[in-house]
Amino acid sequence: MNVMSIGSPRIFRTHTLLLLIVAFALSSAAGAETLVLQAARLLDVETGDMSRNARVLVVNGKIVGVNPESIPQDARIVDLGDRTLMPGLIDSHVHLTSSGADFTREILTENAAQAALRGVESARVTLMAGFTTVRDVAQLIPSPILIAVALADASEKGWIPAPRIITAGHALSITGGQIDPAMWAGSAEGVMNLGQENGIADNVDELIKATRFQIKHGATFIKIAATGLMSQHGVVGVQQYSEQEIRAVVEEAARHNIRVAAHAVGPVGINAAVRAGVTSIEHGWLLDDESIRLMKKNGTYLVPTTAVAEAISHDFPIEMPNLARVASAGVKIAMGSDASVTRHGNNANEIVMMVKLGLTPLQAIQAATIGAADMLGRPDRGRVEPGMLADLIAVDGNPLEDINALSKVAFVMKGGKIYKQPGCFCHEGRQDLQAA
Repeated sequence: MNVMSIGSPRIFRTHTLLLLIVAFALSSAAGAETLVLQAARLLDVETGDMSRNARVLVVNGKIVGVNPESIPQDARIVDLGDRTLMPGLIDSHVHLTSSGADFTREILTENAAQAALRGVESARVTLMAGFTTVRDVAQLIPSPILIAVALADASEKGWIPAPRIITAGHALSITGGQIDPAMWAGSAEGVMNLGQENGIADNVDELIKATRFQIKHGATFIKIAATGLMSQHGVVGVQQYSEQEIRAVVEEAARHNIRVAAHAVGPVGINAAVRAGVTSIEHGWLLDDESIRLMKKNGTYLVPTTAVAEAISHDFPIEMPNLARVASAGVKIAMGSDASVTRHGNNANEIVMMVKLGLTPLQAIQAATIGAADMLGRPDRGRVEPGMLADLIAVDGNPLEDINALSKVAFVMKGGKIYKQPGCFCHEGRQDLQAA
């Protein structure tokens, strides 16, 4: 780690004149407020450099300056004290509409409206934990209504305190497959026979129809279950979709400029999904040398959900992946907690686990910032630089020295709006409440 003073030449510095021109132009817009966040430290997640006595200039929801030599006179100073300022975190694998406590009961007894209300609270605690963007990788409630799409829309409109939400709608699964809600619910024959509207598809034609349904109703990426985890035959990670079927989904999604994630545990299904062109492998716990070679060649991301792997490894023959080996081989990694299987709001535990499994603190942070942003095709976030969205957090301590600092989020800003602030009862994005 290279600690630099505010006066030292660095990548964050920009020309003062250009900064002020941009800042004043933006602040003249109706309703725009100029904010200056100042903190003892600022982390550059690309280089690992840590600047001291840092300032970030925010206007109209965007970052317009980092460590400027001067600031506009009308700027409001937000002093974050002895904390580390850094970009908002990105969780690439969550299920906002489920609690994880009892999937069977939820699937059988809750409707879409109830699941949406559950999702509102899940989204709120996730945002307060410092995650300003999440990717919701499928609902299990058997309803043609895409609940996470509604949550994403509510977040975008400012109706609810929530991260920015990228969503798949229903995941695509074979009948009786890994993500068939009837299997999770354990329903009897004839009780829950679902079709393409709920993502259940058994051949190329059905898969294309199911993909189009999700996209029609607002899905911004597609998830497909390339393998199972458990099966009636006791085989962990058995392949469930053929390479041809997965490729049909990838090609259909690509026509809509949408990416595909593949739930894949066993190596045969992992390798088929990578060859078919998916953007990411979710879990990937049993990947082999060929998987690593193919993923590096194709630029496929691994979203390892390691905290979940540890939780279920006692019941299934799953070996915890050596992330240091995967990363050193050149495979790109993005962070995903699999909340609700893990608890919403405890998402940072996944980053801690990634360090335990071999990544450096900086590599794990990169997986939850610039890596995830690249995987999701969202270049406007994940870094603290002029032009980026003002999605920012501040944590107690130095996360490069103690990764557990990411579980101590004291400040959250999304789009220039403060949702959490030290010594303040701020909530739902309001900034008009007085400090305690």
